[in-house]
Amino acid sequence: MRPAMTQQWGWDASVRMRLVLSGVVLSMLLIGANLATPLYPLLQAQMGLSSLDVTIAFSSYVLSLVTGLMLVGHWSDHIGRRAALAVSIVVALAGGMVFANATDLIQLAAGRALQGAAVALATGASAASLRELLPRHPEWSSRFTLLVSAGGVAAGPAIGGVLSTLPDPVQTPFVIHSLAMLVLLVPLLVLKARPAINPAEAGRAMATLKPRKPSISREARSQFWMASLVGFTSFAVFGFFLSLAPTYFAQIAGTSSRPVIGLLAALVLGSSAISQLFALRGRFLVPVGLAGMGVAVLLVAAAGVLDSVPLLIGASLAAGVCQGAAFRVVFNEVANSIESGRHAQIISTVYVITYLGSAVPVIGLGAAAGVWGLPTAVNWFAGMIALMCLVLAGAAARKALRPTVRV
Repeated sequence: MRPAMTQQWGWDASVRMRLVLSGVVLSMLLIGANLATPLYPLLQAQMGLSSLDVTIAFSSYVLSLVTGLMLVGHWSDHIGRRAALAVSIVVALAGGMVFANATDLIQLAAGRALQGAAVALATGASAASLRELLPRHPEWSSRFTLLVSAGGVAAGPAIGGVLSTLPDPVQTPFVIHSLAMLVLLVPLLVLKARPAINPAEAGRAMATLKPRKPSISREARSQFWMASLVGFTSFAVFGFFLSLAPTYFAQIAGTSSRPVIGLLAALVLGSSAISQLFALRGRFLVPVGLAGMGVAVLLVAAAGVLDSVPLLIGASLAAGVCQGAAFRVVFNEVANSIESGRHAQIISTVYVITYLGSAVPVIGLGAAAGVWGLPTAVNWFAGMIALMCLVLAGAAARKALRPTVRV
């Protein structure tokens, strides 16, 4: 139970407005973190970057995010959701400006790292806030969390591609996004904050905020690992679409148009987000979704071999829908199996493993592209993803076939 609120000045927003703010902040942070996706081919040409350099710049964001989730993922439980979201906006503003004005790989990586730190602080805070605001609808809170997350990541490349057609194509998208974030910060600062769910005891603030060893309850262990491994695999696909895919897609489509490249890169994330709007159900939804994602990724590689844009579009959309359906179920299962007082901490831990999928395999893909060329590296990458999907689909099918124990 939350402690009683003390009288304080501020905007006592409705539950609906608090839901909107929680979702919009996370979505806007993820849009900003992915504005750069269609800019990577341009940055490669301007700075002489290799495929490996691009994946290093992209993965700097992911590795910072993962580190941040472990270090500060639980902070919003103790300092309050509003405070965590406000700080994350300030850090994101700094990251966007550093990246927009970067002149070399080190500065690009530094800007991306700041963006990752901002998203890390906001991820657990937003997910926990949405769940607390919808206590009677846990499935919808999980679905809304995934919707704003995937939607923000999907919108980033598309918006970045359009804004990059304006003068100063690298700086302009981040300047406009920063102005939008400053506007969003105003209602967040005047909002009357709800008390932290687990405030630090007097004199123990530093001890409470110190990094914690990731842990989960015994009851949630199987759900935790299924959600984490499905997340790892699917985010490896997302990482490819958000880093090297723009160059790969430009070759298939025979275009250098950044809006077109950004839109193609956003297809898998966009279809994943849209899938959250539909209540897809079924005992075998997870294994079917995982198998479908594996086949779709193989078809993305086939589109490169055949130079087929229609196949690329269809496979990207199918991969997103299948990922969204499967991940929603496993994410909801782990979210429902953990106690509210540790929700932000454990969901952040799920995302630690999930986001590693956007870093480790993608860096390997970048290194392989430097040795064998991008098309060959993508083919091998697609084969490995399909194999992982098949293994996870088998595990999910075995679980679905177990008889339900009635009490």
